[in-house]
Amino acid sequence: MFDALTEKLQQTFKRMRSKGRLTEADVTEALREVRLALLEADVNFKVVKSFLDRVQERAVGQDILESLTPDQGVIRIVRDELITLMGTTQERVRMASNPPTVIYLVGLQGAGKTTAAAKLARMLRHQGRQPLLVAADIYRPAAIDQLKVLGERIQVPVVTEENKTPVELADLGLKASRRMAKDVVIVDTAGRLHVDDDLMSELEAMNRAVPAHEMLLVVDAMTGQDAVRVASAFKDRLPLTGVVMTKLDGDARGGAALSIRQVTELPIKLIGSGEKLEDLEPFTPDRMATRILGMGDIRSLK
Repeated sequence: MFDALTEKLQQTFKRMRSKGRLTEADVTEALREVRLALLEADVNFKVVKSFLDRVQERAVGQDILESLTPDQGVIRIVRDELITLMGTTQERVRMASNPPTVIYLVGLQGAGKTTAAAKLARMLRHQGRQPLLVAADIYRPAAIDQLKVLGERIQVPVVTEENKTPVELADLGLKASRRMAKDVVIVDTAGRLHVDDDLMSELEAMNRAVPAHEMLLVVDAMTGQDAVRVASAFKDRLPLTGVVMTKLDGDARGGAALSIRQVTELPIKLIGSGEKLEDLEPFTPDRMATRILGMGDIRSLK
């Protein structure tokens, strides 16, 4: 996903390294190129501005330009600010102190909620949890069938029942988890092709009946800035606790991943990087920053 952005940033830093000693004008020119690269990557323009303001302030201060390796100092600052942009710490899915933990997956139709639900159940099961899936998307029968098939593949039970409302299904899932001694209830909710009042009202009613410990918004990274707008709209109505970003293996430009935390203040908790059920992992800001800068998947830059 970040290949184009990584290539442009590497070209910029290569030109900067070739200069040896840097002047403030050199830094300004390099950051102008970084700005264009980020905008081309579909990063929110307000996020780009605040990001570069922080980099500029740090890069021309702290004796960076007077050091023997000013280029490395600037690159380190860019990396640090990218981490800040995406969240300074890794935020995992929280488990309730008094099980079962109730997790809602919400979002628009087509974002990948059903597959994400199964991936999350598989991941938690491998961590020693006992998850249960609830098929509460009654408007798309294929979603129920899909979740049943996926649940069978990962050996996780799926609760659903005909002629039940989503609110009733959430309650049914909670009661089933207690009966079956399951400690996590993952509810796959319905989506729409757009954000509408009916969708939000239904989700609000579900959360009133069966309050969520985690309400995770599933967004498609391929939709770019639309993903950020969707996140803002959902956050206005629902007590969201984090984001699951799907399709990071696609050829989108990456702007959603770099914008969503700053715009919505919601942490990205999980990322989907493929179609396989094992292709879900916790989001780690420092690892993502090093990947974007073309440093490989390293843990730190000294």
